[in-house]
Amino acid sequence: MKITIICVGKLKEKYLVQAVGEYSKRLSRYCNMEIIELPDEKTPDNASTSLEEIIKNKEGERILKALKPDSYCIALAIEGAMLSSEELASKISELAIKGNSHITFIIGGSLGLSQGVLSRADYQLSFSKMTFPHQLMRVILLEQIYRSYRINHNQPYHK
Repeated sequence: MKITIICVGKLKEKYLVQAVGEYSKRLSRYCNMEIIELPDEKTPDNASTSLEEIIKNKEGERILKALKPDSYCIALAIEGAMLSSEELASKISELAIKGNSHITFIIGGSLGLSQGVLSRADYQLSFSKMTFPHQLMRVILLEQIYRSYRINHNQPYHK
């Protein structure tokens, strides 16, 4: 299976780059992993709601261009379904059984995802009602994908 993560913004902190590298290396045993970093738009302080929408739409256009049409698209969105680690593992396994050989996870920028991206998504996933920095979310997502593969292969992983 191929897993792609499309994310807006570049990782700046060394510890996050190292964590992404570690989980990518671990995941290479289970799947073909690709991370696509797209440029983010600069958001001025005190931006109006309409300017924020324009920024989300610009980032959304880049995301949609990077998205392969045959990929099953999972958008990370606060409004999405909340799953346990076991339920996410089951979802990934179920997609593979149904013939989806490519899953793309999408992490938006600091303002979230455009309506166009959310509409294109086959599934919306929420990790919490809390807000997380989008750079940290990349590490959390990779860890949960890795945990899913460990669960699906009946391999131990700490709880």
